[in-house]
Amino acid sequence: MTKIISSPNCGNSPKMEFLKEFNIAFARGNVEFITESVTDNIVWNIIGDKTIEGKEKFTEELEKMKSRKVSKLVLEQILSHGKEGASNGIMKMQDGKKYAFSDFYKFKGAKGIKITLITSYIVEV
Repeated sequence: MTKIISSPNCGNSPKMEFLKEFNIAFARGNVEFITESVTDNIVWNIIGDKTIEGKEKFTEELEKMKSRKVSKLVLEQILSHGKEGASNGIMKMQDGKKYAFSDFYKFKGAKGIKITLITSYIVEV
C-alpha cells in the first residue's frame, strides 16, 4: 500500500481536493479514476521526455507506468485558481528511487474538474 503524506489546506477548494485525489490515484495506479478525470483530447507534456496526445494514448501510457510501484507519495503543495491548478511533491518508488515532481493542470472550464492539459516536470533525486 502506498503511504500518503499531504500538507493540509483550508478545505474550501473542491479543485484542490480533486487534485489531491488525482495525485493519489496516480501514485496508486488507479487508471480508471485518472482517465475519467481527463477530456478525450488530453495532452500530457512530460518535459524533456515526450508529449502524449489523446485519451487512448494517455491511457496506454498510464497502463505502462502502473507496473512501477510507488511506496510513498508526499504532496507538498496543491494550488488551484480558475481553469488552472498545480501540485508538487516527492514520489518514492518501491525500488528505492525518489522523484521530485511538479505538475501543472489546465481544466476544461473554471467550474469543471475535467483536465485538458498536464505539464509535468520530473527529476530523480
